[in-house]
Amino acid sequence: MSVSTIDIAVKKTTDSRIGQLDPANIQFGKIYSDHMLVAYYEDGEWKQPEIVPFANLSLSPATTFIHYGQAIFEGIKAYKDANGNPLVFRPRDNWKRMNRSAERMALPAVPEELFVEGIRKLVDIDRAWVPTSEETSLYIRPFMFAIDEFIGVRPAEKFMFMIITSPAGPYYSKPVSIYVQDEYVRAFPGGIGFTKAAGNYGMSMYPTMKIKEMGYDQILWTDGFEHKYVQEIGTMNVFFVLGDKVVTPDLKEGTILAGVTRDSVITLLREKGITVEERPIAIDELAEAYRNGQLKEAFGTGTAASIAPIRALTYHDETMELPEMETWDVANWLKKELADIRYGRKADTHGWVLHV
Repeated sequence: MSVSTIDIAVKKTTDSRIGQLDPANIQFGKIYSDHMLVAYYEDGEWKQPEIVPFANLSLSPATTFIHYGQAIFEGIKAYKDANGNPLVFRPRDNWKRMNRSAERMALPAVPEELFVEGIRKLVDIDRAWVPTSEETSLYIRPFMFAIDEFIGVRPAEKFMFMIITSPAGPYYSKPVSIYVQDEYVRAFPGGIGFTKAAGNYGMSMYPTMKIKEMGYDQILWTDGFEHKYVQEIGTMNVFFVLGDKVVTPDLKEGTILAGVTRDSVITLLREKGITVEERPIAIDELAEAYRNGQLKEAFGTGTAASIAPIRALTYHDETMELPEMETWDVANWLKKELADIRYGRKADTHGWVLHV
């Protein structure tokens, strides 16, 4: 396949649901656009992809991924510029990451042209679903799962790749309160922490439910050996402004997702001349910085969350309350800078934006 030759069959809906969308009240993940892309992999090759009306799936109860968890996904967003044209942010980077997940989970690689051109064509067909107001977007969810009808522990041979889209408002409507987790473990070296595998999120549900009952929004996971070094938040990578520098956990151990927004943030900060350190960060270092008045800002980054300010970190009996976000320099600048690029208000000097 190549972008110029890929053949995507299209069957458009005769009954659009766009009237169900209230542009003034867009909630994340509540309503889905009119169409979806579907492609099958069997006999060692990808079959012709199709864009069809959004619909439920019919699957055997013995479908492999239900039992053994061979399932991965990605998250991407499309925005509208001032002229009403959709812009997709860094889809090729998500394609690369999806294939890293696929390799680790014994799924086939998705061809670039299927992934990128599939997104472009799907967004083009459903461009009316891309909202226009600030902090809204069209969330794009590519995913792949094993569909062998076989109960037995072995890598599957048949797979289904799909893309669905959903108009989205802000993932977090206010600064978040974070609980530093040192009982449960998200990932170990050699595991699948660096992937966007379904199981990474499934295992987090119980600990997340427990901390929400305690009044917190999300978990900041720590390493599995010592529970000493911070890793990532349940839906985000994490950054801290310590004095005049920005620090974020490094990716060397393979336990943290290589976020596309994370990479964008590091690039923009370094171009602005701000020192960014990617390294192990002990929770004790953060607590000491807080007591010394050096913990200026803390924020999460992710496709869904974008730049999510953290208002407080709780570790054991100590709650580290951050200053009011209005006083922050780094996170506020980043949020505006990224938004200006994503909405086409500022020149894309990095080749990040795919024009539809």
